[in-house]
Amino acid sequence: MEQRRVFMKKLYGEERRNVLLDELKQAGRPMTGSELAKLAQVSRQVVVGDMTLLKAKGEPIIATSQGYLYLDPSGNKQVSRRIACNHKPEDTEAELRLLVDCGVTVKDVSIEHPVYGELTAGIHVSTPLDVDLFMQRIRDTGASYLLELTEGTHIHTITADLPETLAKAVDAMKQHGYLLEEAE
Repeated sequence: MEQRRVFMKKLYGEERRNVLLDELKQAGRPMTGSELAKLAQVSRQVVVGDMTLLKAKGEPIIATSQGYLYLDPSGNKQVSRRIACNHKPEDTEAELRLLVDCGVTVKDVSIEHPVYGELTAGIHVSTPLDVDLFMQRIRDTGASYLLELTEGTHIHTITADLPETLAKAVDAMKQHGYLLEEAE
């Protein structure tokens, strides 16, 4: 496990946000609010506010179930596809495992809400361990799945290095009955 630095003096305001942004960029992985708080010697809630301010300034930071992640747009050579899916809540783990086992990253889940329009939540799972952590977080928090608001219908954005990997994932989703077929 890599060692992160902890600053000897408490950082304030813009200086702290710049340091946290640099850490996220260098990490190349999600970092929890607690990790970032320890680094900057502030509370997790201060970090939540800092991340909100950085996102408002246009920084490509997303909150995932594993922590905050900096999305480097210049290094993103992946292809993506949105797929319409339908299944029961209890099939969520199997669906996510199926997708990551095909080699894709499940970037997010979206639903069409009758009042709010499209609602999207970041998932960012790429490995079986990511799926385990995501599912554990659902269990620990008692959170509901977005698909529960739409009788199982939802959309995932999936990404991969190659279009063939996306096609393999789509085929697997069809075979397992999770993919909504497009009307002819």
